[in-house]
Amino acid sequence: MTTPIATNTNEKIGQLIARIRQDRGLTQAEFADRLKTSQSAVNRIEHGRQNLSLEMLGRISDVLNKQLISVSGGAVNLRIEGGHELHGEIDLKTSKNAAVSLLCASLLNYGVTRFKSFPRIEEVNRIIEVLESIGVQVKWLPGNDLEIRRPEVLQLDKLDAKAARKTRSVLMLIGPLMHDHQLFKIPFAGGCKLGTRTVAPHFYALEELGVSIVATKGNYEVAVNKKSADRITLYEPGDTVTENVLMAAARTTDQVFIEFASANYMVQEMCFFLQKLGVEISGIGTSKLTVKGVPFIKKNITYAPSEDPIEAMFFVSAAVTTNSEITINRVPIEFMSMELLKLKKMGLSYDVTPRYKALNGQTDLVDLTVHKHDGKLRAVADKIHSLPFPGLNADNLPYFVPIASVTRGRTLIHDWMYENRAIYYTEMTKIGAQIELADPHRVFITGATKFTPADVVCPPALRPASLLLIGMLAANGISILRNIYTIQRGYEDLAERLNSLGADITVLHEI
Repeated sequence: MTTPIATNTNEKIGQLIARIRQDRGLTQAEFADRLKTSQSAVNRIEHGRQNLSLEMLGRISDVLNKQLISVSGGAVNLRIEGGHELHGEIDLKTSKNAAVSLLCASLLNYGVTRFKSFPRIEEVNRIIEVLESIGVQVKWLPGNDLEIRRPEVLQLDKLDAKAARKTRSVLMLIGPLMHDHQLFKIPFAGGCKLGTRTVAPHFYALEELGVSIVATKGNYEVAVNKKSADRITLYEPGDTVTENVLMAAARTTDQVFIEFASANYMVQEMCFFLQKLGVEISGIGTSKLTVKGVPFIKKNITYAPSEDPIEAMFFVSAAVTTNSEITINRVPIEFMSMELLKLKKMGLSYDVTPRYKALNGQTDLVDLTVHKHDGKLRAVADKIHSLPFPGLNADNLPYFVPIASVTRGRTLIHDWMYENRAIYYTEMTKIGAQIELADPHRVFITGATKFTPADVVCPPALRPASLLLIGMLAANGISILRNIYTIQRGYEDLAERLNSLGADITVLHEI
């Protein structure tokens, strides 16, 4: 039995289908052929003149490799025919972690904020839902540009708690909201299930500027009595902690000196954005930042955040794991240099172009070509572990798991930053990896092994879930990766983009 969709909804969905089809470079005739229907039927669909059943919506979603709507909580799965060598080149998308923090920072500005080429991923969608629920106007423009207009008065009592609890990024609302609200609530932070990730560093830092935060049932209750603080030492050099304090200092006219700050890519992106808003910041790229804010910000600005180094590492890992040669364009090299050095010492050969600037005018980019290794990689003698920038990025560390699996020897990966993430690495044993869990932070990986196909449900953590996809690309045969929402939080159109490199992935929608 099929359920028809209302006519006015058909018109909206038809317009969406037409846009996605055009983005995919398909004519109506080509789309109709893949959909196994007539071109006249496609024309009626795109003009909202044909009732759409859930079954038809599922077929359209599969052909376009794009989820059109969420139906009855139906999961999105991937069918992966592995064993194919990847080839060609891929452009990186804008940084996910920079995007979510910039969305929060847009609340500092009473003017119109426009971001260029923003990532259309689930994590961004959740923050947009939160912003819209409190009265912010958010509009997608051609080219994935995003326009944000905040009202004079935010309706914090209408904040979408359900959307907020799905992302840890909601904590970064405290920094911008504290300037105009003395009392408000923020739902408990969610996101990846990686153990108890303390929010105490946020509390310790913000209280120096007069913010009191009390955890109650389901919420953080925030009380603001702003005060001056010429020097703030962070309890740990966390990315979101540093960003929160930057936003808290952005509209504070007294100079604030921040010690033990993160210098990671998303923090630098935040600094560049705040500078465009008129905030004075020095020390960018170091652990010591000096900030002099402005009391009120109303500017119409356009900002272009740079590409995602974590997505770059995903594609590097996919190339190495499948023994493929691909070119990854627009790689933020400063945030990949340690990772590439480790790979070089493991025997990987790669080339990079001369550096050029990202659209933000600040970040150095290169085009990176990863060459085939033909099974000649060797395990490093010491452990592989992350460190604060300029060390190996904590979000890039997981991508060494599938790489180590195709490397000769035994590799120790030490994921000290998260309590439970290393445990999720053992999910890779379901597709043939030889992984020994030493403790909640360390795993030993013995290679080189061949991956095997399997039917697996994604774990509830973004990076470990994407590792399964990489392993399945290398496994000869057909694998099913179920409920990929976790991956969709951080990657846009990943199946389609991998297919452009020669992968064979079909998006399946449960209805």
